Amino acid sequence: MSTSVDAEQAWKDLQRIRVPQERVYDEIERTAQNDAGSAYTTAGVMWVFIAVSGLDLPEWAFWLVLAAYVALLGSLGVIYNRRTRMRLHRSRHSWRSFAIFFAGMTVTLVTILGSGRLVDWLALPYGSLIQATVSAGVFVLFIGPANRWAVSPLRESGTRTLRKEAGR
Repeated sequence: MSTSVDAEQAWKDLQRIRVPQERVYDEIERTAQNDAGSAYTTAGVMWVFIAVSGLDLPEWAFWLVLAAYVALLGSLGVIYNRRTRMRLHRSRHSWRSFAIFFAGMTVTLVTILGSGRLVDWLALPYGSLIQATVSAGVFVLFIGPANRWAVSPLRESGTRTLRKEAGR
């Protein structure tokens, strides 16, 4: 059972599918490169948390600040996720996205611990402010290029999937 295929109609159908898909990938790349608001907001929240946690707070106050920090980061995640206009089921997150998440977590943790030890070793005044500034700065410097790297292969994987489906 074979059906005849009109080559010109097949080409028009492929173009009809491909052009909106290219626009989707353009939008994803644009938001990854130009949406620095979420990175700066997260860095600001992190700076405040690290600066406050360096104060001599009672234990209950520290846990309260930690709970507020986690709740605020969670709400920021929800807000910025809802603001994203593009929803791609399979290509939204690749292995690079998860690698960047864990690498960013590791770099930030090492920076926080390393700068904290350095501040303690040098016995610097206002150590928590220095630690917070260094940690937030490293976070901002890491997250921009990392997001662009994580999003860049989405276009290639989408066109490969499209070619495979067209080849069937």
